[in-house]
Amino acid sequence: MKKRIFLVLALAVVVLASVLVVNTFRFTSKQIQVETVEPLGVDEGAAAGRLAGALRFQTVSFEEQGRVRGEEFAGLHRYLEENFPKAHAAMERESVGGYSLLYTWRGRDEGLKPVLLAAHQDVVPVGPETLAGWEQPPFEGRVAGGYVWGRGALDDKSSLLAVMEAAEALVGEGFRPRRTIYLAFGADEEVGGAGGAAKVAELLLARGVALEYVLDEGLAVTEGIIPDVSRPVATVGVAEKGFVSLELIVDGVGGHSSMPPPQTAVGILGAAVARLEGRQMPASLDGVTRQLLEHVGPEMPFSKRLVMANLWLFGPLVERKLAESPGTNAGVRTTTAATLIGGGVKENVLPSSARAVVNFRILPGDSIDGVVAHAREAVADPRVKISRLGAFAAEPSPVSGTDTVGFQTVRRTVRQVFPDTLVAPALVLGATDARHYARLTTDIYRFSPMRLRRDDLERLHGTNERISVKDYAACVRFYHRLIRNSAQ
Repeated sequence: MKKRIFLVLALAVVVLASVLVVNTFRFTSKQIQVETVEPLGVDEGAAAGRLAGALRFQTVSFEEQGRVRGEEFAGLHRYLEENFPKAHAAMERESVGGYSLLYTWRGRDEGLKPVLLAAHQDVVPVGPETLAGWEQPPFEGRVAGGYVWGRGALDDKSSLLAVMEAAEALVGEGFRPRRTIYLAFGADEEVGGAGGAAKVAELLLARGVALEYVLDEGLAVTEGIIPDVSRPVATVGVAEKGFVSLELIVDGVGGHSSMPPPQTAVGILGAAVARLEGRQMPASLDGVTRQLLEHVGPEMPFSKRLVMANLWLFGPLVERKLAESPGTNAGVRTTTAATLIGGGVKENVLPSSARAVVNFRILPGDSIDGVVAHAREAVADPRVKISRLGAFAAEPSPVSGTDTVGFQTVRRTVRQVFPDTLVAPALVLGATDARHYARLTTDIYRFSPMRLRRDDLERLHGTNERISVKDYAACVRFYHRLIRNSAQ
C-alpha cells in the first residue's frame, strides 16, 4: 500500500514537473519584429535650447485659481508660435477653458478616425525650502552637463515640446497626415484637469469627434527598474488607478488633561487610522499587472521564467512577493496612505475634536464606493465619522486593449526608435489627463518616450528635475515616427 502511494506521488511530481517545464518552453517572447527606419536627424543642441526656453515660463498650477499666473501661460503660447512657425501655419489652434490649447492638423481622409496626442503645460510648485538643493535654478531653463534642467523637464514640457518639434519637422518635409491629428495641451493637469483636458474633451464630443486612440504622458522606457530583466522596458500604461481621500473626524469632550476619559478624540482617531493601515484592501495579481508579467516574463532567466509561465501555481507566491515593496505593492492592490492628522490646541487641554485624511489609490476592479465601505468596516467605530473629502476624486480607468490600432502603433514605434527595448502594458499609479478622454475612445494609452533610471524617479515633482539632451532628442524622434505611423 505504501509503495503504491509512493508511486502515485512520484508520478504526480513527474507530471507536475513536466507541465511546468512544457509551459515554460511555450512561454515565448511577445516582442514584435519591426522594419528598420531612418531616424530623424535632430539638431540636439537647438532642440534642447528650445525646451530650456519653455521651462523659463512659470506655468505653475494651483488649486486656488487666483494664484495662477495667466501671463506665464500666455508667454508660453507666444513662445510656441514663434519657435514652431511651420507647425502653426499647418494647424488650427484654439484656446480652451482659459489657457489650454487644442491644435487640429486636418487629415486628407475624413473617413479615418483622428488620433489625439496629449501633454500638459502646467508644472507643480517648487518649495522654497528646496531651492538650495537645486544644482541649477528650477525656472531658468539651463542646458548644462549634457542635461536640460528645470521644473517641467520631465513632467511634462518635454513631451509637449517634443511633439511640436516633430510636427515642425514633418511640415518642413512636406508631410500631410492622412488622418486628422489633434494635439491637446492642458493647463491644469497637476490639479485634476477639470478646466483643461475635460473642457477639450467636451468640445470634441460636442463636435461629434470619435477618436482612434489617445496617447498621453504616463510611463516610460525604464532601465534597471524591473528586476531580473536586463534590457530596457518601455512600459505603456493601458489603465490608471483611481483616487479618493477620506476624512475621519472624531468629536470629543474638552476639559483639563488631568481628568481624561479612557480615550481622547486623538486616541480614538489614532486607533482608527491604525486599523485602516493594518487592514489593507486585498491584493490581486489579475488584470494589468498580470499582463506586464506575461510580457516581461519570457525575457527573464529560466528559473524566473518558469515561475512567470506558471502563475496558475505560483501566483499567490508572486503576489505576496510584490506586496512586500511599496513600488510593486501599488500595482496589485488599492493602497491606503494616511497623509494628514491633527487635533487639540494645547498639551494640557483635552481635544474637542480630531481629524485625519487617508488617501486611497484605487486598483481597476475596485471602486470609490467599495473603498468607503471597506474603511467603515475596517474602522468599525461609530464614534469615527467617515466621509469623502472634496470633489477631487476619480474611479479607476477602464483597461484599454493591446490588440488595438493604438497599442500596436505605439509598440511598433517604440521598437523602431528604441530597438533594444522591450514593450509591455502596465498600470499607471498616478492620475493623468488621459482619463478625461474616455468618452471619445476606449483606446487610451499613457507613455512618455524618455528613458528613466532609478535615480530619476525622485526627480519627478522633486528637486533637480532634468532630462538628458540625448534622451530629449529621442523623444522628438519618437513623436516624429509615431505621427507618421499613425497618420499615413
